[in-house]
Amino acid sequence: MEKTKIRLGGVPEHFNLPIHLAKEKGLFENRGIDFSWTTFDGGTGQMTAALRNNEIDACILLTEGIIKDIANGNPSKIVSVYVNSPLTWGIHTGVDNTLKTHSDIYSKKYAISRFGSGSHLMPIVDATSQNESLEKDQFVVINNLGGALESLGSGDTDVFYWEKFTTKPYVDQGKLRRIGEYTPPWPCFVVAVRNEVLEKSPEAVIRMLRIIHDECDQFMYNENAIDLVSERYGITKKDTERWFNSTEWAIHGWVSDKMLKNVVFNLTVAGILDRDQQIPELVWKR
Repeated sequence: MEKTKIRLGGVPEHFNLPIHLAKEKGLFENRGIDFSWTTFDGGTGQMTAALRNNEIDACILLTEGIIKDIANGNPSKIVSVYVNSPLTWGIHTGVDNTLKTHSDIYSKKYAISRFGSGSHLMPIVDATSQNESLEKDQFVVINNLGGALESLGSGDTDVFYWEKFTTKPYVDQGKLRRIGEYTPPWPCFVVAVRNEVLEKSPEAVIRMLRIIHDECDQFMYNENAIDLVSERYGITKKDTERWFNSTEWAIHGWVSDKMLKNVVFNLTVAGILDRDQQIPELVWKR
């Protein structure tokens, strides 16, 4: 049987370990999928561009980022939630920066991986929730976490939003200071697939999702999961335990319409989407 090629992408973070384990076990190949993985250090903004440019077929990316990009013409659909729990964003600054508290950040320079990424969208949503606003010239593109460390360290930027357990080792090492946190009220990661792939290979997409959901289900009950994450991602066991016990992966493909409306509302209030903007179909209807 000829295998269907699916190129999946995601960030190099601990949330995606179940997919790597499934790949290592050969589960995709066993189900007729010629599966490949691409790591995107630049986060969701880099992945939405890769979907548009046909560099990948599918990706695991931030819910708000892909909703914004589909609304703005990305020819893709959400096919499943990947992580049900929300993401806790750490709000960071450089160790020598005079910033002390979350409430002092709104006039400062923000390091972002790229425009349209979570590190760009979340500060805007957060600021809006505090009746504050941010201007475009406050954002400085630094490409990835390494760029943020350099930019914050030199004082070129003041603030950086990133998943707090990913940055925790740098906080522990004294390379960053965390001055606050922000948690949006929606699931953090979804699976998105290009429309062309959904039209040409719907059965392969369904098989891929079943493998991912089954592996995520097993991972949540795996007694070695905490040790695996700690060893592979360089996170202390104590921090891994806290993260693991606050994270729930999806084990089915259902996507809540109310959740989508919540995200669209927040993006609209924050000025990321226009109030009169026509929102296309966001979710793949099987």
